[in-house]
Amino acid sequence: MKIRAFIILGLLALIVGLPLALRVESSTTSPDRARDRLVILSPHNESIRQELGEAFADHWRKSTGRTLYVDWRTPGGTSEIRMVIDAGFKAAAETGREGIGVDLFFGGGTPDFIGQEKQNRLAPLDVFKNHPDWFGESGVIPETFTGERYYSKNHQWVATCMSQFGICYNPDVLERLKLSPPVSWDDLGDEKYRGALALADPTKSGSVARSFELMVQDQIQRALKNTGVEREIAIATGWQNGLQLIQRLAANARYFTDSASKIPQDVGQGNAAAGMCIDFYGRSYASELTTRRGNPRVVWIAPKGGTTLSGDPIAVFKGAPSPALAQAFVEFCLTPEAQNLWFAKVGTPHGPRAHALFRTPIRKDVYTRENLSASIMPEAHPYTDDGNFTYQPDLTGRSFNALRQLVKIMCIDSHDEMKSAWNALAEAGMPADALAVFQDVSIMPYSVGGQGDPLLDQADVLKAAQRANEIGQWFRTNYRTAEAMARLSKSSPTP
Repeated sequence: MKIRAFIILGLLALIVGLPLALRVESSTTSPDRARDRLVILSPHNESIRQELGEAFADHWRKSTGRTLYVDWRTPGGTSEIRMVIDAGFKAAAETGREGIGVDLFFGGGTPDFIGQEKQNRLAPLDVFKNHPDWFGESGVIPETFTGERYYSKNHQWVATCMSQFGICYNPDVLERLKLSPPVSWDDLGDEKYRGALALADPTKSGSVARSFELMVQDQIQRALKNTGVEREIAIATGWQNGLQLIQRLAANARYFTDSASKIPQDVGQGNAAAGMCIDFYGRSYASELTTRRGNPRVVWIAPKGGTTLSGDPIAVFKGAPSPALAQAFVEFCLTPEAQNLWFAKVGTPHGPRAHALFRTPIRKDVYTRENLSASIMPEAHPYTDDGNFTYQPDLTGRSFNALRQLVKIMCIDSHDEMKSAWNALAEAGMPADALAVFQDVSIMPYSVGGQGDPLLDQADVLKAAQRANEIGQWFRTNYRTAEAMARLSKSSPTP
């Protein structure tokens, strides 16, 4: 038992230590000179880490007189971070230790924080006791908005800013392809976008996975508006329509990337016409990439339907090495001064020092005329904008993991077969019989996947892999059959 525990600890040290050795960062004093140290696991980009870290270090020195080293741990996206956390707590359980040597989990989608909370790994946050007036209907941070939760009922995590997945596109490339600017996800399913879309892998990012879930839920909500159809039938139809929409987008995709920033960069450089993109990357590249005449090479939009304003949370781990310091960091992130960092121009009062962050603050009261006039997002009014999509967790919430796995199996693992079939269908004029085979998603009906596929979601890795292989074979066969039917249709003489 002890040998096994030491092996686990060694593996954990390797998992955590190797990325850190390659990506050592400090926002402040060097570790050997600082009196205090804060360890944070985060998928946030370098600009956010630097600006928030330095701002808090200054705040800590002014309020306590103590120097601080902020030790950012960045092993990858939320999927990689989740693996590090899982390994750490497993090792802690084996050795009887408390905690994983990390103070905070900062950034990513709410599903990952909900998952950590369910596993009893997070500590209650002091900010709810210290500032109860900040929260709830009468406060500046609502419990929910657009159907998204901004803090947990048990007060173990809280959102510090908002994120919204949308569409980025290159106006010049669209003009060259004779395409109108997209306004919804449906537009990107047009076969004229073949080979021109850039998409992200949902198994590498909780936020990307949520965006695919919202696409499906949007289709379900649309179907439910048809009052002449029974609710169960409408939900099943909307689910099917959502999966088929994802198929069309994937068939048009040049690639699926693990890097969220690659998509707007490629779009701006003309290597893709459009793609899925989180708001702050889209706005950042729209600001940086312009033509000689000053016109944007990247335009970011929130599509009509299928996207929400989701929270980007923070939490303190149980057994944190510096729990009081970690709690202080959480509270600092929710102050008006820190909130202004998210969207203020560089060099403005309470603004960032070197890098604009292009993020949407969570506090309602920072959207003042004064703050907006000094903001890089002067038109930002998230709490009052019309047309917000309202997420209903009872419709697709339990399908989150099944959907992210399905997208990988259906679209990424079989992308070559999918694209080949899609090209053949387009060249043949999209024959209805072949298209029906291509878009046959009946292996994953709502009755199976809508509440979470019990086989894909199970802990038994081998059985989950068998289910994934079964689904993969289904779609590969369908794509090959559809391609053969399309080519036959094209070669057959018209009667």
